[in-house]
Amino acid sequence: MPRQYPLEKVRDIGVVAHIDAGKTTTSERILFYTGVSHKIGEVHEGEAIMDWMEQERERGITITSAATTCFWVPTYAKGDKKFEHRINLIDTPGHIDFTVEVKRSLRVLDGAVVVFDGVSGVEPQSETNWRYADEYNVPRICFINKMDRLGASFENSFKSIQEKLNPYAVAIQMPIGSESNFEGVVDLLKMKAFRFEGERGEKIIESEIPENLASEAKKLRHDLIEKIVEQDDKLMSEYLEGKEPSLEDLKRVLRAATLKVKLIPVLTGSSLKNKGVQLMLDAVIDYLPSPLDMPPTKAINVATGENVGLTPDDNAPLAALAFKIASDPFVGSLTYFRVYSGTMKKGSYILNSNKDNKERVGRIVRMHANQREEIDEIYAGDLGAIVGLKNTTTGDALCDPEHPILLEKILFPTPVISIKIEPKTKADQEKMGMALRRLGEEDPTFKVSGDPETGETIIAGMGELHLDVLVERMKREFGVSSNVGRPQVAYRETIRQEAEAEGKYIKQSGGRGQYGHVRLRIEPLERSKGFEFVNAIKGGSIPQEFIPAIEKGIRESLEKGVVAGFTVTDVRVTLYDGSFHEVDSSEAAFKIAGSMAFQEAAKRAKPVILEPIMKIQIIVPSEFMGDVTGDLNSKRGKIEAMNDRMNVKIIDVKVPLSEMFGYATSLRSMSQGRGSFNMEFDHYAETPNNVAQQIIEGKK
Repeated sequence: MPRQYPLEKVRDIGVVAHIDAGKTTTSERILFYTGVSHKIGEVHEGEAIMDWMEQERERGITITSAATTCFWVPTYAKGDKKFEHRINLIDTPGHIDFTVEVKRSLRVLDGAVVVFDGVSGVEPQSETNWRYADEYNVPRICFINKMDRLGASFENSFKSIQEKLNPYAVAIQMPIGSESNFEGVVDLLKMKAFRFEGERGEKIIESEIPENLASEAKKLRHDLIEKIVEQDDKLMSEYLEGKEPSLEDLKRVLRAATLKVKLIPVLTGSSLKNKGVQLMLDAVIDYLPSPLDMPPTKAINVATGENVGLTPDDNAPLAALAFKIASDPFVGSLTYFRVYSGTMKKGSYILNSNKDNKERVGRIVRMHANQREEIDEIYAGDLGAIVGLKNTTTGDALCDPEHPILLEKILFPTPVISIKIEPKTKADQEKMGMALRRLGEEDPTFKVSGDPETGETIIAGMGELHLDVLVERMKREFGVSSNVGRPQVAYRETIRQEAEAEGKYIKQSGGRGQYGHVRLRIEPLERSKGFEFVNAIKGGSIPQEFIPAIEKGIRESLEKGVVAGFTVTDVRVTLYDGSFHEVDSSEAAFKIAGSMAFQEAAKRAKPVILEPIMKIQIIVPSEFMGDVTGDLNSKRGKIEAMNDRMNVKIIDVKVPLSEMFGYATSLRSMSQGRGSFNMEFDHYAETPNNVAQQIIEGKK
């Protein structure tokens, strides 16, 4: 089948936001206005198409990102089909516990619509998502939603975007009225007012700007034009000569600046009340990139080791990235992928270059939330899913076996909380291993390990809700009932100073013996830098073939720290000397020697325990402020800011995770059920001595 939509008419975008800003509601409106669905599914009624998992419908939150495809003719094209664009849309979760979904989606998307709550403006998870988008350099537009809510303020929300996220955010719309008087929006480029009428807001009525808003609209337009002309020398000089730029020029320059993330257009509306979503879709077409607008995707040619850039060309060799693995109850494993170049064809063979194994493409499907549409091929710049790949995991490159390439890996945050889990019955025991393996393949932030001393199974994740949802999924999707223990904090260990040690492993037992001898130096690294191994052996005092074994021995020692048995992190190990025996030396002997030397050096380097510190935002009525702050101080909290929003106080604070278990209940009782909070991982920090002592004694 030939390509139906040229590449310049394709948009790969995601909807991202803090929890409860209205992402899924916005996605549902997009599906309705683009004709994918014929009725609007509401999140609060448990009917949203994009929230298809049972748990999502019950809890009213998004847990897993859902992908779909829709088609849009911009409103100004008056329904002319030749202006129709294809939009591949991913709706992502807002809760920090499912942050992996946002990160991996942004890795494969070309643009993002960031949704904000018109009352709260920028919230903690909005900042995290924004940081991920910056990391992957994703162009974005902002949509200030919920303008119909009590306390909504476009001005305050817009200001919070400029202050907290990016000073180059520019308003291209302003609201007509707010709260219960919210009627529509003013387009500041066209200088026209738009209202949305009909049962679902499908009739767009264009009119002149109301008189009471004319002067404010002029002022905002003036600011907007100044910011746009700054991006183009020719426009700038014409503007300074007093010539008003044309609408086409303004849109052209704004698009170019948005693609380079130099300006960020801000729109407004209310998804729930069906106002402003169609104009936001127009902005997706006008300002967000097609695959052709993106710089070539960086890759490495496996054969030559050279860096190459992939461009979206259907006839080039295939290069795709698997960005998500999902278990489907009907078809088994689904591998979601994005094609960067070439064409993925049904029945062809592909190479997974990360695992170096070939697989056959059985069935290709295009996803509509949890509905599947079978297709024969998927072209460059598109998203799809393959049914039944055996060995592919998140972040693997799928390519033409004749032209192997590697793509940049997706880095995921490490889990901060763990619990013990055990099957309820013997029958559950057999199924539990498989269920945990399948869930681990799907979610790179979910880790399963065994405690060799007690034989218990430990699962680790990003938060209590994350693990809750996974245990519930085991029960529903895999039929495994389990008992879970109390949550445990994922502590780490590190060192404070440099130290050296040697490890000698010599064993003589009639015939061939074992001999390994290493000297190494360890030193602390900056927080969150992980582990670094440096081979500084000169003059062959240890043969090259034993070096990987030494590194392996050290890596295994990192798993069991010297203070309380937690994983050691943020250290550099330099192997600088040692000796070997012509006959008796072996990889096994050097592995043990490396492990012994590391353990010894770590004991001398002033080892300490690190604990995860959480960034928390608490929203509480003013009268409970004293109780809440007093409680935070008792939890070793460091209050960083206190702000007012209408009649509530907003407290930004950093608190160790170990102090936060069960906080939802205690905050409710302190604030008569009126307080709320959200929390996300911030960094690891050294644990105070008295707390470290308790951890070592196993009290905490």
